[in-house]
Amino acid sequence: MDNRQQIDEWNGALGHSWAQWQDEIENITVPLGRASMEAARARTGERVLDIGCGCGTTSIELARSVGPAGHVTGVDVSRPMLEVARRRAAAQAVSQVSFVEADASSAALPAELDLLYSRFGVMFFADPVAAFRHLRAALKPGARTVFLCWRSPRDNPWAMAPLAAARAALGITAAPMDPDAPGPFAFADEARVRRILDDAGFVDVALERRDALLQLGVSAAAAAERSLRLGPSARLAREVGAAHAPAIVRAIESALAPHAAADGAVRLSGSGWIVSARNPS
Repeated sequence: MDNRQQIDEWNGALGHSWAQWQDEIENITVPLGRASMEAARARTGERVLDIGCGCGTTSIELARSVGPAGHVTGVDVSRPMLEVARRRAAAQAVSQVSFVEADASSAALPAELDLLYSRFGVMFFADPVAAFRHLRAALKPGARTVFLCWRSPRDNPWAMAPLAAARAALGITAAPMDPDAPGPFAFADEARVRRILDDAGFVDVALERRDALLQLGVSAAAAAERSLRLGPSARLAREVGAAHAPAIVRAIESALAPHAAADGAVRLSGSGWIVSARNPS
């Protein structure tokens, strides 16, 4: 499999942007992320692999759960984000966590793991069946996997409303997209996720839908600025160039203003799957 395009993106402008604005970005997904962490139930003494760990927030939280007797390995392809992760772990004196720059779909992995976990980090594999088969090989018999992924674009107005506004402002018509192509919504189809994990050898596959209101910003203006750094509208902004950023921000702010609550904050629906599975005993 070839994940080179994703690796290049996460070590380029995208990775540097996420490293710079990680706290703002993570604040959006807090409700769904908390639910997935509760589903993972990392326990004292366990060995955990955090796939697509980014700037390390989830890895550090998992490390606190497993305690000094356990260990968490965070793996990601993005060097800029891993630099942030290592600084965070050191600043918080969390020693039972380590970070590895690698493609989890093919790299050598720690053995005898109790848990594979990922928050929005597994939808980018070029060959997901091969990737999950490789990941499963690192698990103990009976060990579990829990990951969070987005459901369909239409179920995620937090991402698609800003994109629609940006496209309209630029006169861009949405091109047909391959729903199975690596990207944020590649695991939207429940049947496809089940098929991938079944083919990779997992058992007891289950998907639980989780919906939440996600806060894009404390105001429509703040939400519009944040949309340049997160989600499909951010990708469009990078593709068309910085010269179009002011027009995109104005269009998104105008589109989001009607959604502002009494406190001024803009909150839109987000929907994900919490997926769980197990390595055969």
